[in-house]
Amino acid sequence: MALVASIYKGEFQLPDFSLKDAHGDTHHAKDLLGEHGLVVAFTCNHCPYAIAVWPRLVRHAATLKAMGINTVAINPNIHPDFPEDNVDAMREKLLEWKINFPYLADETQDVAKAFDAQCTPDIFMFDNKGKLYYHGRIDDYWKDETRVNTEELLPAAEAVVAGQPAPQPQHPTIGCSIKWLTNE
Repeated sequence: MALVASIYKGEFQLPDFSLKDAHGDTHHAKDLLGEHGLVVAFTCNHCPYAIAVWPRLVRHAATLKAMGINTVAINPNIHPDFPEDNVDAMREKLLEWKINFPYLADETQDVAKAFDAQCTPDIFMFDNKGKLYYHGRIDDYWKDETRVNTEELLPAAEAVVAGQPAPQPQHPTIGCSIKWLTNE
């Protein structure tokens, strides 16, 4: 498990990337931006933290889409030691979890490194110009959504659409560390 602090103090732009989804279709960062922005969630299939928030992410993606903010999930854990995160398993999860947005495989982990993503889930929201607006958690209780007191991602989305300053503080997300292919 890793507790990830929001590390971006200055401006951070959406990295340019192209990744394939679980069906082999290529998606480019610039084409993923919605009218008002993009949520990028680094996540996977096996991490208990990621599993706990997947239903919220799927449900919130529909709300965000209606606001003009697209969602994309990126799996950086394409690792031989974690077959439950491979592309075949991703295809199964698309159906099981009814994921209705691109779920991309970061097989080289270059995209996760470009974002300096640390764990699954790790949530980033960019405005419509690709500038990082929010890096934090979905809400204040990852483990059980019936115990959530404070939503954080959706209010941040409302603020970016309204042209307001980013909410503060932005609380770090918590999750399983990314399963890096090499020791760094």
